[in-house]
Amino acid sequence: MTLKTRLLVVSTAGLFAAAPAVARPLDGASTDVMIQGFHWNSASAGGWWNTVKNNAATLQAAGFTMIWLPPPSDAASTQGYLPRQLSVLNSSYGTEAELTQALAALNAKGVKPIADIVVNHRVGTANWADFTNPTWNTCSAVVAGDEWTGACGSPDSGEGYAAARDLDHSQANVRADLKAWMNGLKEKGFAGWRFDFVKGFAGSYVKEYVTATAPWFCVGEFWPTNSFDANNPNNWKQQITNWVDATTGTCAAFDFGTKGLLNDALTNNNYARLKASDGKPAGGIGWWPGRHVTFVDNHDTGPSETCGNGQNHWPVPCAKVMTGYAYVLTHPGIPTVYWAHYFNWGLGSSIKTLMDIRKNAGLTSESTVSIQRAEAGLYAAIIGGKVAVRLGNNTTWTPGTGWTQAASGTDYTVWTSNGTTTPTTANVEFVCNNGTTVMGQNVYVAGSVAALDNWSPTTTKILSPTAYPTWRGTYALPPNTAVQWKCLKRDGAGNVVWQGGSNNTVTTPAAGGSITATASF
Repeated sequence: MTLKTRLLVVSTAGLFAAAPAVARPLDGASTDVMIQGFHWNSASAGGWWNTVKNNAATLQAAGFTMIWLPPPSDAASTQGYLPRQLSVLNSSYGTEAELTQALAALNAKGVKPIADIVVNHRVGTANWADFTNPTWNTCSAVVAGDEWTGACGSPDSGEGYAAARDLDHSQANVRADLKAWMNGLKEKGFAGWRFDFVKGFAGSYVKEYVTATAPWFCVGEFWPTNSFDANNPNNWKQQITNWVDATTGTCAAFDFGTKGLLNDALTNNNYARLKASDGKPAGGIGWWPGRHVTFVDNHDTGPSETCGNGQNHWPVPCAKVMTGYAYVLTHPGIPTVYWAHYFNWGLGSSIKTLMDIRKNAGLTSESTVSIQRAEAGLYAAIIGGKVAVRLGNNTTWTPGTGWTQAASGTDYTVWTSNGTTTPTTANVEFVCNNGTTVMGQNVYVAGSVAALDNWSPTTTKILSPTAYPTWRGTYALPPNTAVQWKCLKRDGAGNVVWQGGSNNTVTTPAAGGSITATASF
């Protein structure tokens, strides 16, 4: 689905069944911050529900408003992601009684529990597909083409999952039992859902489950199958956005686009990744911030108690974890903090400082972002006009007068505004006429200042094809400065072609001002 279509969905989609006394995170600009309340090894020692219960007051004091808890049902796997008897709530994390006590403690502190809902697949009680609690017809409840040869349901509405039986959500009895189970979890004290592996079944079923259970919050894990390409993050962003569209906006999605870009920026010191050609954040929060849940790492992507253990599939560099939090906790979207980082890595105090800044500044899931610099070694942005953040080892940028430093650490500094801020850069819109409508020729601008990569044809600033053959993009440059610049393009073979003739010259306006500079090939 195109971005234009997505915007239409946002304006027309109904959200949830009943109007709550308190606005849900997806009803508008949200101030919520969620913690993932477990890591990959949480269930190994047993008694995890007691651990969560005993930390309820700590979570409230930190400012968390939601906690994503692990799968609560009986399962064939320790972590709970191979569910077996859904209606049995004794698991590796503890007994049903201990779960009930943990939920009560969290709700008493105003921290809403979000259940990890694994309904794409299921294992049998003793064999491949002898489903009990609830009991289903083992043939029709499993999609045709599943690894189990006895499957006779309808074709799968999503991707297959080899480790368990893919459930056939087109079966009315399957959907009815899932809704009854989820509503039972609400009665236990859960307030919302985190849907696991949502690419495995159609998003329209998620909408049906949400409509039938009216959760306070809902988020889906749509992790695209193809490899992430930092040069083309829109591929993943569009896939995830399409899934949110399929739920008609009733569910948010984890922002794997922002996750991939942060990984690349923090690993390679290439903070240019964080700015899209339209000047907005390059991740999913640049398209639909109110429906994207941001994170640095989770139980799948990152380590657990210490650096290097746990799943550790796609981690941010361990030394750059707080740099990542300086980004997600100051930017739009609904941020998530990883339990292991907060409690096991000794980062709780630093994370809480950033959370306090977010709360006190009134930043929300919809806050505006004005990116000042995005280049090798430096990312700088002003969010909501109230918080300024600098990432990277280049410390030359500051937000100017009227700002107070509020937090700092390795490769990050955060300031807050006292209401009398002064701009330190000028905005220049560069317009390049390509002179051809041939596709595959990306157009860039390079120039004589660091903000234009000092003429480097390898890192140049990309422009956006607003109306072929015209490309344009706006960049923050030093004020009151004569800047030499040129257009260049790369053809489909990657060859660099510079604009002919002498260099173009533009004198930037005073700080805070804007100007347009135009040239043609």
